[in-house]
Amino acid sequence: MPFYEYRCDTCGHEMEIMQKMSDPPVAECPACGEPHLRKLVSAAGFRLKGGGWYETDFKKGSKKNVHDAGGGKESSAAPACGAGACSACQS
Repeated sequence: MPFYEYRCDTCGHEMEIMQKMSDPPVAECPACGEPHLRKLVSAAGFRLKGGGWYETDFKKGSKKNVHDAGGGKESSAAPACGAGACSACQS
């Protein structure tokens, strides 16, 4: 279940409440008792890890572009700018 942030317009009290998405918004502030709680918009903090995601399961062969392919293998990425790898460095 997701956490939702609320702030009271009357007293400024802020809180987080774990609710189902289908639950109605909470209206009464637990600090002052006034029915002036407002649901805040906040960024969700989650990460898609493990198998079952596009990057790991649906690409085939050399088209895989997994950030941490693991196994402690060295990356074969091109050198950073300033190492003579790009046309801007060669001029």
